[in-house]
Amino acid sequence: MVLGELIKVFAFTGMLISNSPYWTSPWLTFMMMLLVGISSGLSNPASDAMLIDVSTPKTRTYMYSINYWAVNLSIMIGSIIGGWFFRTHLFELILAMLAMSILTAWLTIYYITETWKKKDVPQKQYGLKPLLNSYRIVISDLPFLLFTLAGIAIMTIEFQRNNFISVRLAAEFQQIQIDFLSIFSFSIDGIKVLSLLTLENTLIIVLFTAFTSKWVQTKSMQKMMYVGFILFTVGYSIFTLSNHFSFLIFGVFILSIGELIYVPCRQSILADIVDEKHRASYMAINGLVFQAGKLIGAASLFLGQATGAIGIAGLLLFSCLSGIILSEIALRKKVKSLNNLLEIQQGT
Repeated sequence: MVLGELIKVFAFTGMLISNSPYWTSPWLTFMMMLLVGISSGLSNPASDAMLIDVSTPKTRTYMYSINYWAVNLSIMIGSIIGGWFFRTHLFELILAMLAMSILTAWLTIYYITETWKKKDVPQKQYGLKPLLNSYRIVISDLPFLLFTLAGIAIMTIEFQRNNFISVRLAAEFQQIQIDFLSIFSFSIDGIKVLSLLTLENTLIIVLFTAFTSKWVQTKSMQKMMYVGFILFTVGYSIFTLSNHFSFLIFGVFILSIGELIYVPCRQSILADIVDEKHRASYMAINGLVFQAGKLIGAASLFLGQATGAIGIAGLLLFSCLSGIILSEIALRKKVKSLNNLLEIQQGT
């Protein structure tokens, strides 16, 4: 985590230099953005593993809900500030990002302490061989891999928003005039309506995370995750097929509720099925869910061009069913393997 935050400070420093009033370099900016991605690849799996370490099965759902709430709130604030100042105050914007990065690195170094100690390994091994061995153990865990594939299927649904759905709305949504209480009016096109719907999604998550988290805690995590998957898919299907503003608002409301339900449930279940001895490696592999979903979401543009919105709706249905079926198989296999292990231990 510390290494990742320090790399991020260095990257934002380079980005600030390459976008100063005296000198600009798109290539250096690109390289620094690449470093930011690398730093996230280092720090995020470690921080995910630490979140598991400091939580219990009873508190994880609530913890992940609060974490998800904080992430979405920061995205909303960052999007508003970035969209407002990007064109006119880019240098000052990057300077503020550098300052926040320094603050985050300082907090990580001085206020976050390691909570998990290895007990069965007297000396930690470093190098490529131990690293590859750690990943080999993760890849051989079939239930975890199936659960990861299920996550990729669900993330494929989410990444339609910034790919097919955004292109479709830009091309098909007819500009409308909004009259607000006869005080003022404004027109919105496909691009603007996507921004408004994204804002709706973020606001719902920010406002209802605490309530949904407490409600979900009293239910079956597995069943609620599947309910969340279904609502998420129904909402995105409406989002994919409709050009009516009211239907779009309703669709985003449905998918937001589904998102509120499934995200903390899936994270809590994920924390329970990983091997605690290799948590960082498990979290690193789980990080591929985001990247693979992003890749498939972008590739779906070609499918959308060939089949239209109906084809994408079919893809959403297939992804939802795949997510549910793969998760169910993964969790059943995990329970079976744990029962077998328990029988072996009792026999000895």
